[in-house]
Amino acid sequence: MAIFLTKESKVLVQGMTGGEGMKHTRRMLAAGTAVVGGVNPRKAGRTVDFDVPRGPDGRAGAPTPVPVFGSVAEGMAATGADVSVIFVPPPFAGAAVMEAADAGIALAVVITEGIPVHDAVVFQAYAEGKGTRVIGPNCPGLISPGQSNAGIIPADIAPTPGRIGLVSKSGTLTYQLMYELREIGFSSAVGIGGDPVVGTTHIDCLAAFQNDPETELVVLIGEIGGDAEERAAAYIAEHVTKPVVGYIAGFTAPEGKTMGHAGAIVSGSSGTAEAKKKALEGVGVRVGSTPSETARLVRDRL
Repeated sequence: MAIFLTKESKVLVQGMTGGEGMKHTRRMLAAGTAVVGGVNPRKAGRTVDFDVPRGPDGRAGAPTPVPVFGSVAEGMAATGADVSVIFVPPPFAGAAVMEAADAGIALAVVITEGIPVHDAVVFQAYAEGKGTRVIGPNCPGLISPGQSNAGIIPADIAPTPGRIGLVSKSGTLTYQLMYELREIGFSSAVGIGGDPVVGTTHIDCLAAFQNDPETELVVLIGEIGGDAEERAAAYIAEHVTKPVVGYIAGFTAPEGKTMGHAGAIVSGSSGTAEAKKKALEGVGVRVGSTPSETARLVRDRL
């Protein structure tokens, strides 16, 4: 199976007609995602033809037409879409999420980086009140190999479905672990984002993978900053019976310096990689010292 995203998911792309939106819509279509429309009020009524690579030779197939709608509500009414992927610039991303939530979208995947923390707090709370799950912001999205790909994760690094579930703060480490474990395959991989405030958490994904009958093991990738991994460890101890393998990035990060992600900052003894590793190992999670060692631990456990 998969979590949050399946072959039945119908995807709208807010910001589809921008540079990043165009590029990644083409990639999503090539991965087999049912992209049913874009959203841009200034280009409503137009159709964008995507030359999507088909087959192993990479040659373009027949152009794939994707309509552009003036609003998320209009797109949902016309297509039955239940997922929105958001490539809207930071100043307008919060409004885009709230528009999707007002329309009743089930899942909003916020790729945008650089959204102010205050804006994220506001739209996360708003979306939760409307019953919309948010993944991100500042995330690579999620993929259920062989079914659907919503975001920017390269579909060809792990093309076939498998037995591993993955939840990660880091897009790059998501890609590396997927590639290293491609022979086993993944049920779903979810990049939750590295900002201080994110919608879907490690715990949300752990709960979903625990309930997915086709996920046999979960890989949890964390990093310095905050206490999300410690809270995940407490949740694992109480609720997760499947094996979990972890990796924490940032053992050599200096105190007080933000490292890559806005949420990756160590303050005193809080948020260190060592503290997170200790918490996870304390509940039986095997934690690798490198991504490659983490992959080896997964193979050993399976």
